[in-house]
Amino acid sequence: MAASTVEFEMPDALTKAQQGLEGTGDALGEKLILNMGPSHPATHGVLRLILELDGEVITKATPDVGFLHRGDEKIAENMTYNQFVPYTDRLDYLAPVANNVAYAMAVEKLMGWELPPRGQAMRVLGCELARISAHLLGIGCFAMDTGAMTVFLYTFQQREIVYNLMEQMTGARFTTSWTRIGGMVRDLPDGFLGAVRKFCDELLPVVDETDKLLTRNRIFVDRTKDVGTISKEDAISYGLSGPNLRGSGVDHDLRKKQPYLGYEQYDFDVPIGSVGDSYDRYLVRMEEIKQSVRIIRQVCDTMPGGNWFVDDPKNYPPPKTKVLTKMEELIHHFILHTEGIKAPAGEVYFGAENPKGELGFYIYSKGGGTPYRLKIRSPSFINLSILPKILPGHMMSDVVSILGSLDFVMGECDR
Repeated sequence: MAASTVEFEMPDALTKAQQGLEGTGDALGEKLILNMGPSHPATHGVLRLILELDGEVITKATPDVGFLHRGDEKIAENMTYNQFVPYTDRLDYLAPVANNVAYAMAVEKLMGWELPPRGQAMRVLGCELARISAHLLGIGCFAMDTGAMTVFLYTFQQREIVYNLMEQMTGARFTTSWTRIGGMVRDLPDGFLGAVRKFCDELLPVVDETDKLLTRNRIFVDRTKDVGTISKEDAISYGLSGPNLRGSGVDHDLRKKQPYLGYEQYDFDVPIGSVGDSYDRYLVRMEEIKQSVRIIRQVCDTMPGGNWFVDDPKNYPPPKTKVLTKMEELIHHFILHTEGIKAPAGEVYFGAENPKGELGFYIYSKGGGTPYRLKIRSPSFINLSILPKILPGHMMSDVVSILGSLDFVMGECDR
């Protein structure tokens, strides 16, 4: 491409250089198309970014998603409501319990069920542990993307403790499949709340140490301050949610605005940013970890007794002891697990405040044991939609910082 065909304003120094090279046939100012990903350590999964570069400055960015598409929504149409629970583990696989709960509450809204207080408190405990785990990974990887290795090791050490707690609570470390429509797999084990309190006491000093390592670190601040700034208006118009929305100064948290699971009875603050840059998004997640610890301590102190599942013998499976000893309960158990619960016809939407943002499930039912249509509102997919808006004008090296600050998961994005 000849230089004369490229339309852009060149600085004086470049103009003089071009004048000195006139007639040589050199193509000055030619744009370069570069594929970043889908196999790239900074994309945190199979995300492909098609970057148009002028030198090292991005002039256009196009995200290409779908490499991890598995057809979850279509699969849901051919499964009973409970059979789909393990698939929700594979959405935001860094916070599987939170996905389980959001999906279960959407179906329970369709059924008209409300969990007893103990069941709600157990779910809050699981969701906040999942939030801490997801934010620890997000901050650790974000720090490593900008060159800080030590923080990554600190956060992963604490995540290992969360996994141990998850194993005690659910029987699995990672993909837990903990919830059932109308309850959970089992009650909390003996001594579990004491182990959770111990974890909270040990976690806060690590968060403070991370704060000392990063928050005033010159390299980290230079890599994140005024980088990837999202205005309040853009954050709202693009439909961002979670820490990415609050980092831009929008005070919106579903746990406060549309309380569920009894969140209104817990005392916690919603951190918001002021600038909307990568640094603000980091600060919001750091503070959210502390607020989650605050919620967990209140849950441990006020954990109610009683049942953790709904009282609906017709649609909720009988206790295993009765299944193994009585023919009627065995038949009932068999029918429920083969045909599924009998959901009424109708449509519902439920959105939960997940670590990445608002994870929503829309269910359209014609009645029976399977949904006619299920739609997943994945926050990572929507949060990534703003990349074409904020990447142009940044250096290519800034892409790593911006992607790390958005903290997305491609399993949830592609579904």
